[in-house]
Amino acid sequence: MNCPTGDKLSQYVDSLLPSEEHAEIKRHVETCKSCQTVVSAYQEEQAFLEETLKTPMLPEHFTDLVLDQLVPYPNPKKIRRKALWKRVALSAAGIIMAVGLGATFNPSFAQFLGGLFSTDQVDEGLQLAADAGLAKRVDLQVEDQGLTFRVEDVIADSSRITLSFQVLNSAGKPQDTYLNLGDTNNAIKAFDQNGEELFELGTGWQEGSDYGIVEFSLRGHQNLEQVTILFDLFELNGVKGNWQLEVPVDLHENRKLTKKMDLKNATGVHHGVQIDLKKLQIAPSSIELLYETAFTKEERKNSEEAKRKFEDLFGKDSMDSLVFGNNTSIAYHIENAKGDVIYSAGRSTREETGLLRGSGEDIDITGGTAWIDSFIPKGEEQLTFVLDGVYKTEPTDLSLAFKPKDIRKEPVSFSYKGSYLTIKTVKKPFFSEDRSVVIKMEGGMDSLDDDFGSWIAVDDNGKSYPANFNGSIFDEKDKNGRHKAELDLVLEGLQEVPEELTLYLVTKRSYYPVEKQWEVPLTEKE
Repeated sequence: MNCPTGDKLSQYVDSLLPSEEHAEIKRHVETCKSCQTVVSAYQEEQAFLEETLKTPMLPEHFTDLVLDQLVPYPNPKKIRRKALWKRVALSAAGIIMAVGLGATFNPSFAQFLGGLFSTDQVDEGLQLAADAGLAKRVDLQVEDQGLTFRVEDVIADSSRITLSFQVLNSAGKPQDTYLNLGDTNNAIKAFDQNGEELFELGTGWQEGSDYGIVEFSLRGHQNLEQVTILFDLFELNGVKGNWQLEVPVDLHENRKLTKKMDLKNATGVHHGVQIDLKKLQIAPSSIELLYETAFTKEERKNSEEAKRKFEDLFGKDSMDSLVFGNNTSIAYHIENAKGDVIYSAGRSTREETGLLRGSGEDIDITGGTAWIDSFIPKGEEQLTFVLDGVYKTEPTDLSLAFKPKDIRKEPVSFSYKGSYLTIKTVKKPFFSEDRSVVIKMEGGMDSLDDDFGSWIAVDDNGKSYPANFNGSIFDEKDKNGRHKAELDLVLEGLQEVPEELTLYLVTKRSYYPVEKQWEVPLTEKE
């Protein structure tokens, strides 16, 4: 496999990936020195955060002081938590920061307020669901080795199931709730009424908090009546033991609270990308927009022809290791009746408004993806979808040949679709046992959304090497108005720097703003 993105490696370190994906990345990291370096950096960052981002605990008698003096205690700053799901490109380090900087409550104060779901430690959607009476106190627990694992409350609707839990010592004092699902045998699974497993698991953890969160997304699952969540834990706070707990969740009544609207014939084509809006689902804890994106017939034909051309040049094995032309997505916002933007999604160049999470799953068509984006409910009755632009990964005809030994004296520069890069060095990594050569590039990118992702290098003997691409695009701009960038191409398997190299940019992901505004009222069509 190609080297995972930095986001994926961060999620891997934080044990936020599904078990199969975690195992796949683990196998890759074991044989890839470059990824091992990145993983080590994330692990060091995690250790730093655990050590330094500790919020002070409120005193045990804090509640009594507040009630006796009747002095309002200021609400802590709200920081929205974005849970990470399979195929979601969000920073796992971001979730540690967001959860780690939330408010800290002692047990008596949290219970006085009505449990974790009534506090700012959870996202606004869960707070709204709790206010609507969906938080159910279950108080299920299991004890071993002097530690008690306790599930306190559950919120469930058609979009997700979220549980709050605690780890208590023999004196009833809350302990650290980090479950470390990746590096231990700890496991959490969920099954529906037919015994089918639900895989989209997220966890929330906060240094110094009394509570942890376990959440299963129900997106894409229809007609769920009953879900059983199984905790199979073998280590808590470094203590070996056996904590097994079964939590049944009845969805029969709560799923009736979801309003579903089929968006029939809501189809548009922009810059070779077809967008099909499928459904809007409004649940107590979230609003979900379901839609699909894919290449048009003409774009599919061009992409498939280009892929065959590259396969003839480099061989099918080389092409199979690259992401080629199978990615389309959109940027959009949603307005209320007054024309105010209340939700937005899809662009890295601006903050995503009201977005809880988003995920996509490949469908059986070139460039095809089925998307589900979840937003915080705002009680708006009239909503309008407005398309801002489309993304597509498409083939290129860019190639450049050069002599690596001459790069220091005569750097090679190139431009493509508004971005300008210069090859600065070509060399083997210092102090590395890797069989690889690294090409370092610097320059300016037209947009923060630019992605020079799929490359192939050919040496002077005609042998081809797929290149793993990584690097950074910065907010800071150069004198030409481009975003400064530092990028690396890692040529795995190349033992020495060759006399000559030819680079081929196989595909590039680009953003295209809409030429004509496309608006769709998010109401049910007859």
